[in-house]
Amino acid sequence: MALTTRLRRRVPLGADGGGVASPLARAAAREDGDGAVPVAPPSAAAEDPDADPALRVGPVTRFMRRHPWWVDGTLAALYAAFSVTDYLVERDLGVVRPPSTLVLVAAFTVLLVLRRRAGVLGALAVAVAVPLHRLAVLGPVPDRLSEDLLAGTITVDVGTTAVSSYDLSTLALFLYAVAVYRTRRTTWLTLAATGAAVAASVLAFGDPRIVTAEIGGSAAVLLVAVLIGLQIRARRQRLFQLEERASQLALERDQREQIAVSAERARIAREMHDVVAHSLAVMITLAEGASASLTRRPEQARLALDELAETGRRALGDTRRLVGVLREDAPAPVPAPGAEALAPQPGAHDVADLVERFRVTGLPVRLMESGPPLPPDAGLQLAMYRIVQECLTNVLRYARLAPRIDVTIVRTPRAVGIVVDNDAGSTGHAVVGGRKGLIGMRERAAVYGGTVEAGPTATGWCVRAQLRFDEETR
Repeated sequence: MALTTRLRRRVPLGADGGGVASPLARAAAREDGDGAVPVAPPSAAAEDPDADPALRVGPVTRFMRRHPWWVDGTLAALYAAFSVTDYLVERDLGVVRPPSTLVLVAAFTVLLVLRRRAGVLGALAVAVAVPLHRLAVLGPVPDRLSEDLLAGTITVDVGTTAVSSYDLSTLALFLYAVAVYRTRRTTWLTLAATGAAVAASVLAFGDPRIVTAEIGGSAAVLLVAVLIGLQIRARRQRLFQLEERASQLALERDQREQIAVSAERARIAREMHDVVAHSLAVMITLAEGASASLTRRPEQARLALDELAETGRRALGDTRRLVGVLREDAPAPVPAPGAEALAPQPGAHDVADLVERFRVTGLPVRLMESGPPLPPDAGLQLAMYRIVQECLTNVLRYARLAPRIDVTIVRTPRAVGIVVDNDAGSTGHAVVGGRKGLIGMRERAAVYGGTVEAGPTATGWCVRAQLRFDEETR
């Protein structure tokens, strides 16, 4: 009786260089879907030497991720080499192997190259093609193991035709690939289908004396291959989540930095507008007044020129301070002669001095204040100061000959109201502005939940602003 043996190749699984899917590709490969996880280049976090150690990978892993086809080709080449070597060794030992076996080896080798996308097809092809090949070569005759083999002694009869009824090692390779690159649902369905095919092959062609042990052993091998693949898939998914989280945190950090930079630029732009617009308007008015009174009232002209120089020095100091904010590595600006080295930002207590400087230019400004002191919030006090400054600067530009200019500040425990009301007056040579002052006042008020309203009245123009604050600010 001819001895038939089942082919059991022990091909090392080796290292698998599965590709890393991008966040968009991973989102498309849901657990309830049936698509393979696409292969993409590694993320920047995996290659950055300063990244989290949990996200860094070695050079071999990076190479396998970048060149998945090299990995699959190498694995397929090893499989083909082991299979052909097995075929030649058994032929040298006198065991007849039909040439059609090499056709199956070639087909399985091609499928192994495509295992990432055709893993299910490869597993089903191996599970069905091998027993059909055995049936075509030897017919439905079941295998009969010799008593010597059952007793632990291996004997080979020269001239025996050997055709396997199932290929366990090749099935394990494909099931591992299915577990790694497909969904769990697809993996378990493929395992069930291939397991059923192997069990049917054993029942049809196996020795009845060892059918149970053979089925149990085959099932254990296939299950271990699937569990290893699922574990690798779970590890990759955790790595994907860490990389995606790191990328999201980096994106949020960059966005916060951009928002902070934009907010700082807007703040500096408002300050520059207030400093430059106010100072230039005052300086132009003082220069014109000094020029007009130089011959008739030289003393008044000299006072106007002194105030002009003082206004210029203050404007220069404010400009240097704002520009210094833009240059972190710049040394502290050298104060102008006669100016204070580190003058604080103006606040509510400086409004009276501000009004006095406008009076020097000839504006009949009256200041009326009431209510408790403002809380020690530098931003709140600066906003109130800048609003008053912008209103008076606009009066100086467009109604410098107004007979009445009233500034009213009403403070309450939760808000401060500012009203600048002026009568109509001639402008002389008006200084045209950029129409940004009202926008800046509204932005400052919005920071404190306030509003700014401006418009004509029966006698001139009125600006009403309100800034709100809570008790905790005090």
